[in-house]
Amino acid sequence: MSTAPDDSALSEIEILRLLEAARDVRLRAHAPYSKYQVGAAVLGDDGHIYGGCNLENASYGLTICAERVAIGAAISKGVIKPRAIAVVTADAASPCGACRQVLVEFNPEITVIIAGQHDDTYRTTTAAELLPDYFRLAR
Repeated sequence: MSTAPDDSALSEIEILRLLEAARDVRLRAHAPYSKYQVGAAVLGDDGHIYGGCNLENASYGLTICAERVAIGAAISKGVIKPRAIAVVTADAASPCGACRQVLVEFNPEITVIIAGQHDDTYRTTTAAELLPDYFRLAR
């Protein structure tokens, strides 16, 4: 069930598939320090789903967020413009600022679906809505 009124860019089946993939990959997160597992699943412009989980490191600055792992997986397979990303955490937390900037770099209008691990509800937004006045180079 959506808590957002406009999911027109994606079908309900696509949203549910992304959420399922994000919930699945979340269980493989490497989070020995924070114990905070995050799963993300990107729907590429090629129709495929690419997953990513957070990868913590003892040198905490080297930790990689799930959203950036998933975007990297998609881009490395040739995706040019990701269509959507689902992010699943224990408490339905929103992506961090660094992840928001990475998302807008590839597609400011990417649909961002945010959900908890065991909840049937989710909310949708876009990367640009999550990060207004995002950094971009003058062209």
